[in-house]
Amino acid sequence: MIFAIETAALQTFDGAFADELFLVARILFGGVIAFIGLNHFLNLEEMAGYAEYKGAPAPTLSVGASGVVLVLGGLAVALGAFPTLAAGALAGFLVVATPMMHDFWAVPEDQRQDELNSFLKNVGLLGMTVLLLAVSTVEWPYAVGVGLV
Repeated sequence: MIFAIETAALQTFDGAFADELFLVARILFGGVIAFIGLNHFLNLEEMAGYAEYKGAPAPTLSVGASGVVLVLGGLAVALGAFPTLAAGALAGFLVVATPMMHDFWAVPEDQRQDELNSFLKNVGLLGMTVLLLAVSTVEWPYAVGVGLV
């Protein structure tokens, strides 16, 4: 017997309070991402030192640029503005930064658990960005309604 998985195009957010729950999820996720980005600026020297230790190119510039991506991407997700661009930029950042900055497999034993926790946190955040990309072409409820699509 061959099993088939059928998919249907997502047209709307159906279900009781689906629109409101999606808005709350966007605000929580986007707010956390924007706050992480803000910390890139508030702790620029410390984070640039860590980025240099991890081998990031142009560490101060890298931390500042990633802070911009995180703040703007997070705010755009929360507001529902440019959803494809915002989710794509956040996913790109996470795909690059996660293995570079949280290489738990290559650190001394006493640092391994902290790096593993940060790695897994970022993988979870990446999962959310992929989900947002999947629904980025659908009209988001309670969104400002600007985008590239």
